[in-house]
Parts: sequence; C-alpha cells; structure tokens
Amino acid sequence: MVAWFEIPVKKMERAKSFYEKVFDISITVHDLGGFVMGWFPNQEGKSLASGSLVQHEHYSPSATKGMLVYLSCDDLANELAKVEDAGGKIIKPKTEIGNGHGFMALIIDSEGNRVALHSVS
Repeated sequence: MVAWFEIPVKKMERAKSFYEKVFDISITVHDLGGFVMGWFPNQEGKSLASGSLVQHEHYSPSATKGMLVYLSCDDLANELAKVEDAGGKIIKPKTEIGNGHGFMALIIDSEGNRVALHSVS
C-alpha cells in the first residue's frame, strides 16, 4: 500500500551519488522553489512505489527516528556489496526473514538515514 516515500538529505549531490552507486540507477534532481527533490526512477510494469530524496529545512535525516523505508532488490547482497564504497554503513547484514518472506538488511545511507533493503533471494 506504499504509494510514495521521501528520504531526507543534507547534501543532494552526495545522496544522489550514494543511491545511484548502490542501486545502479539514475536519479533526476528538481528544484521546486527551494524544495529540492531527487526522484527515483519509475519502473514501468512493476507495482512498486516510487519516491524521492528531499533536501529542505523541514526534513532531517535520522538513523533512529521516523519511518523505515524498505527498498526492493533482486538480491540485496549485490547492493550491500556497494554500500560502504558509496559512503554508507551496513548495520544489519543480509538476514532471512522466515516463512518464505525473503531477506532484509539495514544500512545507514550517506546522509545518516536508516534504510532497509528487501529481496526474495
């Protein structure tokens, strides 16, 4: 039921670089009157929510507070292998969820946000 998510950032270019390196994607940055957004790409034909990096005075990155966003991966081990080189930190390695629900991991992104990764395998 997730429709949209927003990840707070302090430095848009640093955060953009982090997510592009870890997920092999291209993020487009838009300045909407001081509300700077880095839009994640939409995936045609997939029912995944989309979202944005957001740089604004009312948004603060946090490793312990706020919502926890799960980003989908084919095999999160691939993304975990890139996290530290991109300026992030792994705080929970790839862990089986159980009951056929796949795997998850927790990272801290380049901005200090706690973000979860999920994959089926």
